[in-house]
Amino acid sequence: MSCQNATAATAMPSEAGWLTPLELCVLGAIWGASFLFMRVAAPDFGAAPLVEVRLALGAFVLLPFLWRARGQFPLRLWPKLAVIGAINSAVPFLLFAWAAQRAPAGIGAIANAMTVLFTALMGFLFFGERIGTRRAVALLAGFAGVVVLASGKVAGMSVGAAALAGALASLLYGLGINLVRRHLTGLPPAAVASATLGVAALLTLPLALATWPAQPLPLASWLSAAMLGVLCTGIAFVMYYRLIARIGASRASTVTYLVPLFGVAWAWWLLDEPLTWTMALAGALILGSVAFSQGRAR
Repeated sequence: MSCQNATAATAMPSEAGWLTPLELCVLGAIWGASFLFMRVAAPDFGAAPLVEVRLALGAFVLLPFLWRARGQFPLRLWPKLAVIGAINSAVPFLLFAWAAQRAPAGIGAIANAMTVLFTALMGFLFFGERIGTRRAVALLAGFAGVVVLASGKVAGMSVGAAALAGALASLLYGLGINLVRRHLTGLPPAAVASATLGVAALLTLPLALATWPAQPLPLASWLSAAMLGVLCTGIAFVMYYRLIARIGASRASTVTYLVPLFGVAWAWWLLDEPLTWTMALAGALILGSVAFSQGRAR
């Protein structure tokens, strides 16, 4: 991290002016595409097998970071890593994959934007953080967006269960982020990601083996699963931590605004999924509430 900070400090202003927005857009596009890949692969794989592939590949890509910092991960730390891995990776990934079997990719992408607000809510409920009037209002608006999203239909099919699953996954992300802040601060973030993804893969493995599909899987589903693990999990985490090192966590978190936009756009363009007025209204409420909650900090 110190080398990255030093590099950022000596970078030419003109480079910093275009590089950071470009990397934020690329990261938003990658994470938005994760919902596209889940939508393609989940019906063939099933939720647990797909998540197992995603977790294992993501952990493998990040393994060099964990190996380099292995001395900072004593045995007594691993039970804590297992709990955080379950809350912050295994269960949310399962919920999003389950939702991808039942609703368009854009539904999960929009619900995912609630993570920022749920992080504040979990900090308030369990960790003694102040939430403030601004964030309380934003939470109410965000919840209204989830209700609108859950009440909608796409092609005559209700997407309520998928929207609620996505919202629950985002709530777990919010809890997981708070746990990481309080129990794993000071450890290399990429190494922490590899460790938590690895233990999450081990926790998911029995369910994945029990539900592994009996029929051969199409090549498109395998490619989507591989992209989900290698690109959207492993490589994207590396990009995200590089951004945090250069511009700080608060500015890096603005990628949250881009993920649902790219998620909906990819699904519309490549899967021909419709964009409904309900999705547009829910997205506006959720993203607007996130922007409002962050306004004072900026």
